[in-house]
Amino acid sequence: MQPPQNPGPPYPPSFGQAPRPSWFRRASPARRTAVILGSVTLSILLLCCTGTAIIGALAGEPEPTKTGTAAEQAQQPIVAAPAESSDEASAPVATPTATPDATGSSVPASPTPSDAASPPVVKVTTETEQATVRYGEKTVKDASLAEGKRVVRTKGVNGVRTLTYEVTTTNGVRTSRKLVKSTVTKQPVTQVVAVGTKKPQSSKCDPNYSGCVPIASDVDCLPGSGNGPAYVSGPIRVIGDDIYDLDRDGDGTACD
Repeated sequence: MQPPQNPGPPYPPSFGQAPRPSWFRRASPARRTAVILGSVTLSILLLCCTGTAIIGALAGEPEPTKTGTAAEQAQQPIVAAPAESSDEASAPVATPTATPDATGSSVPASPTPSDAASPPVVKVTTETEQATVRYGEKTVKDASLAEGKRVVRTKGVNGVRTLTYEVTTTNGVRTSRKLVKSTVTKQPVTQVVAVGTKKPQSSKCDPNYSGCVPIASDVDCLPGSGNGPAYVSGPIRVIGDDIYDLDRDGDGTACD
């Protein structure tokens, strides 16, 4: 016996009644825009997540390690890693052994050359330097010079002294420097200075005459009949006043 056919909805829509619009059409424009934007954003996120998972699977990335509770971690058995063997661990360690001497007692083995410290490298060289030897000064008296006047007769010249040092270096570092020789290779020249000792003398000649006419109470020409007390022989030129009346003819020359 066949089941009865579906006769359709029990309550068919009334004739002339329009179908009711969906909720999207009943929503406001702002709500529709929000729904559309949310759908687009959700689609983009789903596409990104799906693409990332696919790329990770293709690249062979390991799955993230799941972390459990402390109790779950404590239940996991701990397996000790086997000790790694190496050639250095299996190789025997060389130790110095004692060697018996003639008396039978043990003598410790001498250290190898690599164990002993290398001796320092010591070098001894010589260095020379030159120093100036200052010249001395000598003073002599000179009676032909006015008192207190100084004249250099011989100019002084510095000398030269050569110094020789012994320099010691240890491993390239200077450790000592000692003077071993000092020689004057160029003698200095002593400077000689003359100092005058001549005392100044007061003039005893009258400045009115060219030629020394003594200063006196009266001066007469020689030979003559004057009674002095001072006399002068001519000719004498008068350059000032003829105070002694020696130029009798007035030609400017006295006692001629």
